[in-house]
Amino acid sequence: MTSHLFSAIQLGPLALANRIIVSPMCQYSAEHGSAGAWHRVHLGQMAQSGAGLLIIEATAVEAEGRITPGCLGLYSDANERALRAVLDDVRSFSDMPIGIQLSHAGRKASSARPWDGGQLLTLEQGGWPTVAPSAIAHGPHEVPPLALDAAGLARIRQAFVDAANRAARLGLQAVELHCAHGYLLHQFLSPIANGRKDGYGGSSDNRMRYPLEVFDAVRAALPPSIPVGVRVSGMDWIDGGWDLEQTTAFAEQLKRRGCAWIDVSSGGISPLQKIPVGPGYQVPLAQAVRRATGLPTMAVGLITEAHQAEAIVQKGDADMVALARAMLWNPRWPWHAAAALGATVTAPPQYWRSEPREARGVFSGASIGQR
Repeated sequence: MTSHLFSAIQLGPLALANRIIVSPMCQYSAEHGSAGAWHRVHLGQMAQSGAGLLIIEATAVEAEGRITPGCLGLYSDANERALRAVLDDVRSFSDMPIGIQLSHAGRKASSARPWDGGQLLTLEQGGWPTVAPSAIAHGPHEVPPLALDAAGLARIRQAFVDAANRAARLGLQAVELHCAHGYLLHQFLSPIANGRKDGYGGSSDNRMRYPLEVFDAVRAALPPSIPVGVRVSGMDWIDGGWDLEQTTAFAEQLKRRGCAWIDVSSGGISPLQKIPVGPGYQVPLAQAVRRATGLPTMAVGLITEAHQAEAIVQKGDADMVALARAMLWNPRWPWHAAAALGATVTAPPQYWRSEPREARGVFSGASIGQR
């Protein structure tokens, strides 16, 4: 039986060998936004996984948009040089397509790394002033962000464009805009964070306006050969918040503008959220967006088993599955999924002899003897 998970798919002009996506995963290990040795090892592992596409972690478009002081950025020449050096090494042994997720953390910026507590950092602790659609704090005991004025909106929109141009110069093959998890573009979408009284607040159409402007600017800046997708939070899981109906309306607007895919996650806008976490708990959100819009969708969230992922794609609940924690736990997840589903996967020839007897034939092109 042919595996649906391991069938090819097109994201606009970009051809993927299978429908397993290495999801963007924050590593909190950059220096002043620049990638280093950790990223070389981390991305190197992911690039040997046999997935169809690797998306680099949420990458800040300006220094003030980093979630933590350790977050990756693409806002300076130094950032660009550092990431180029990492990508040159990774590409020397892998031809896996690589994309990047561009982000601005908004009011959730200036935070400690998760293993240092994750709290908002004061200026004395090495933090910086944060910005948002409105002066509404994320947590009850946090300093409110500065509400963005017209100049701030223009500056950040241009920062997204500049980062996208840097991504194109680096030869990255896809760009995803982060409109989820309570970060800046999601803050504009959600009435929980957006209390503006101008054309960027109030109605859902107004709240969508700035994220759509950013998408339009990035799409116009990039060549047609680089598809642009969007990660959304399908719902806020809080009364009065962003919901699935608004998500599908937003996705329809994005589709008209040439969006190549929708990556459907959820939550992140408020610590008051109540999320019913369980295996595949966000898949119905991706399914609803796919059925309403016809856009290619990525499903995420506690997808851990090969047959679970296969069923999601086979039933048409989503076109792709994006894995994060499962890939950290098992960077060879696609290899093992291919063995379980009777499919083949690309692996470096240095590892061809690792196939166990019961998985012989899982590596496409492998034919190496032993002396």
